[in-house]
Amino acid sequence: MSSSRPTAPTGTDGGWEALRAGDWAAARTLFDAAVAVDGAPEAWEGLGWANYFLDEDPGTFEAREAAYRAYRERGDDASAARVAAWLAADHYEFRGEPAVANGWLRRARRLLEGQPPGPDHGWLAVHEASFILLDDPEAAGRLGAEAAALGRRYDVPELEMVGLATEGLAKVLEGDLADGMHRLDEATVVALGGEADQLACVAWACCYLISACEQVRDYDRAGQWCVRMTEFCERHGVGLMLGQCRAKYARVLIWEGRWEEAETQLGQAETELGLARPALTGEALVRLGDLRQQQGRLEEAAALYARCDGNLYASLGLGSLALTRGDAEQALDLADRFLRRLPPHAFERAGGLELAVHAAVRLGQGERARRSLDELQQLAARVGTGPLQTAALACAGTVAAFDGDHASARRAFEDALDTPAGRRAPFEAARIRVELATTLRALGRRSAALVELERALVGLRDLGAAAECARVEALARQWRAEAGPGEPLRPDGPLGSLTPREREVLCLVAEGLTNHQIAQRLVLSEHTVHRHVGNLLRKLALPSRTAAASLAVQQGLL
Repeated sequence: MSSSRPTAPTGTDGGWEALRAGDWAAARTLFDAAVAVDGAPEAWEGLGWANYFLDEDPGTFEAREAAYRAYRERGDDASAARVAAWLAADHYEFRGEPAVANGWLRRARRLLEGQPPGPDHGWLAVHEASFILLDDPEAAGRLGAEAAALGRRYDVPELEMVGLATEGLAKVLEGDLADGMHRLDEATVVALGGEADQLACVAWACCYLISACEQVRDYDRAGQWCVRMTEFCERHGVGLMLGQCRAKYARVLIWEGRWEEAETQLGQAETELGLARPALTGEALVRLGDLRQQQGRLEEAAALYARCDGNLYASLGLGSLALTRGDAEQALDLADRFLRRLPPHAFERAGGLELAVHAAVRLGQGERARRSLDELQQLAARVGTGPLQTAALACAGTVAAFDGDHASARRAFEDALDTPAGRRAPFEAARIRVELATTLRALGRRSAALVELERALVGLRDLGAAAECARVEALARQWRAEAGPGEPLRPDGPLGSLTPREREVLCLVAEGLTNHQIAQRLVLSEHTVHRHVGNLLRKLALPSRTAAASLAVQQGLL
């Protein structure tokens, strides 16, 4: 029987079928009964899996250790090694015990010495790879390739799938994005296409894919696959994989501005990980802290980061929080601390480099800002994903504005907003618009600057980012109060009757965009855009789009 599980003896088939169906409670009942009959190692191993999916820490360890002993007593060292490798993962995942995990891995390796090649060698390989992926991706990739080959040779789709995913993530970490992502895509096809029936391995492969996407900000790919993962989970009656996968998926949702959905996923992830895998709760807590920070709930964000002491991304979140609170010196220190913990080739450095650019500019350290920007731009060119390129353009605008080159800054901010990624990330787009507004004001284009502020406000209000909204509204009031007697876009001016959204549509009409193009740009229906255009023409008493565009130019919108 081709599976990641052993060939099931009489009396345990029903338990393995229940596991494949996601009926963990039924599986436990069936395996409990089988254990009571003869204590076969296969029954103990199945009981371990049932308890694993029910998040029962003691029951998982008790059953797996019993399976290990029973296989040893039978003289089946290869199967004992397989169980030992899973126990290594359990000790790390459930209890955060890397030393104990290492002991079980060493034991598995010892048991397989002299054994003929088989699937159990592959399972040991992917488990060993999981512990060294970040430190030695080249070696991890070799182990993944070995496991995938064994999975194909012995017709074990779960092993081939996890091996491919391991090799793919390792290649991404080494910088070979194209080949790495292709392997991850293939592994996820196997995971979700019905070839594999061990759901823990499905979750393993899917989490590697989302992890790779998160590291290089390939949110489009992650979003596409997360839709398929959700469909798979609904079809099999299981939750959205494991808590770690939920937490990683939430990053995509936050970026897309789907904050309520992100909060739901993070709440469930925190609960699941807190109950069964407390050592891994940082995955959810840091991302929830990031969401709270964007929502303007800064005290809550700080408390969440504090609960993740030592977590790499918690230090980055605290740095961003310090910058928001006006402490640029602490922000730069924390950015440096984050960057020191990563090798020079790591894609994850992007977040620290972004923070360093903004903190250095606030501190007046132009040379430091330019060095960080240069590394970020090289990283973005190497990765090629839209969100990272958008971030690099926005940082280039920030540095150019600091240098007094406002014309270049304007182009960089506009280019960042015009990327597909810039149009899909509402919170980031709003913040870039505020920087663009400041740059336009420095160029003497006060009316256009105020329009950009109002366009930023539209996005922030839609998101419910109350604190950021209040800051931008205060800035808009200040700029209006400073306007001269003939300043366009004063509340009593010719465009004063338009809503912020109508002004945003008017700007795009003036750029020559069709309703269909405007709908794509603003992520609205074409019918809604048609209504906005009709309303603004009526309010301005204008006969056509051409006349509206002409007025927009006269009022300094472009």
